[in-house]
Amino acid sequence: MTTAGTVLDARALVSEWIRDVDGTMFLAGRWSESDRTLAVRDPESGDLIGCTPAADGAAVLAALAVADDARRTSRALPSHERSRILDEVSRGVEEDAEVFATVIALEGIKTIREARAEVTRCAFTLRLCAEEALRFTCEPPAFGQYPGSEGRIGVTTLEPAGVVSAITPFNDPLNLVAHKVGPALAAGNAVILKPHEQTPFSALLLARLFERAGLPPGVLQVLTGRGSDLGDSLVADARVRVVSFTGGWSTGRRIAHAAGVKKLCLELGGNCPTIVMADADLEVAVSAIASGAYWAAGQNCLHVQRLLVQRTVLESVLQRLTAAVSSLQVGAKLDDTTDMGCIVSTASGNRVESCIRDAVAQGAQVLTGAGRNGPWIAPTLLENVPLEHSLWRDEVFGPVTVVEPFDDLNDAIRLANGVDYGLQAGIFTDSLDTALTASQALDAGTVLVNDTSDYRLDSMPFGGSKKSGIGREGVRWAMTEFSEPKVVCFSRAR
Repeated sequence: MTTAGTVLDARALVSEWIRDVDGTMFLAGRWSESDRTLAVRDPESGDLIGCTPAADGAAVLAALAVADDARRTSRALPSHERSRILDEVSRGVEEDAEVFATVIALEGIKTIREARAEVTRCAFTLRLCAEEALRFTCEPPAFGQYPGSEGRIGVTTLEPAGVVSAITPFNDPLNLVAHKVGPALAAGNAVILKPHEQTPFSALLLARLFERAGLPPGVLQVLTGRGSDLGDSLVADARVRVVSFTGGWSTGRRIAHAAGVKKLCLELGGNCPTIVMADADLEVAVSAIASGAYWAAGQNCLHVQRLLVQRTVLESVLQRLTAAVSSLQVGAKLDDTTDMGCIVSTASGNRVESCIRDAVAQGAQVLTGAGRNGPWIAPTLLENVPLEHSLWRDEVFGPVTVVEPFDDLNDAIRLANGVDYGLQAGIFTDSLDTALTASQALDAGTVLVNDTSDYRLDSMPFGGSKKSGIGREGVRWAMTEFSEPKVVCFSRAR
């Protein structure tokens, strides 16, 4: 178990770094304080980590004025300079990986091992951004394909959209910041970032690296505070040309309503299915499912929430999976042996616990888990959950997976598609024909064959359909979202 000394050592590791940005936000190239502050606490212990300014509408207006000027500065930066800055920040993240990982674990919900994995991904994401900044181009128009257009030649350029508002969640407080800030800067925009109020320090420390790498003042600004105080101002202003948001569907809908006519890139969560066919390698499937279902305590949009198992292997899968889930070590985030950490808040814990109890009251059976100990909810596996229940239809954002049997592939696809989300889906099978049929029939932005829904490569197009949102992330894809194509056509003089 983690000892008091271990926690103290971790705090000592990051205390100087947090002290460097504590009580400040990054505006107009300066670290600014405010009379109003928010306490940032470890959700596991409740201990105070630090404070950040509670920005208001006036701060948003000041940041927008700076960003509107800084977009010209960013646009004028040559691509090799954008690439150099992004590469330098990527290397900085790698060099201080343990500090970043400890900050992620302290302020958020990830175990130290999960946090280290996120730091590695962040460095990779920023390195991809540095590479793409050098080769971001469009195909030129082929004017000769239409009669009467002969004698013309042209180019298509991708111009920076201008000011990007980026709003990030608590569950990936570093890499999801990189996925918004990195592509936006690589494409030549100015960015106003609003990290989640519970996990701001990862983003602030990343901004410090951008500052040290020589990013011009005002090109990146970080506003801290509550989304309810800042959200409308950050998205509605006409100077904002793109809004990039990761979070829940209801908040995304409010953002879309407030933003008006501008580009939106909204990743709004999922209710991801994973299908296990009778011909699958069950040992491989169960191992992947146990990880994909309870990574970050299920507080993950790719979380394996709905597990569909072909009836002929249901008993074998449940026996293996129940044993695997029951063996997961739940406990202190900073303990290297911990597999799953805490829930983000008391309110979230109460919500998840209430959902489990309600499902059981309606006939669901607990295969394992369902207990709660303060900020920890045991990894929970349920069967016989009514298909009308929120645990089946909505995003739970907690360590709960529901199991449903099916008879054939058509039945599995019907069940998988029968919700209002379409982010990612997984299927385990040894049949190429089954894999091809499922990949075409499943309503999802990504279909993973012989993997769970809980996989993402940071360069791939990432997003979904239905209530899962609009637009795509993934470095090059996000750069396109943050750009406007322009055609320049030259015609032979007549």
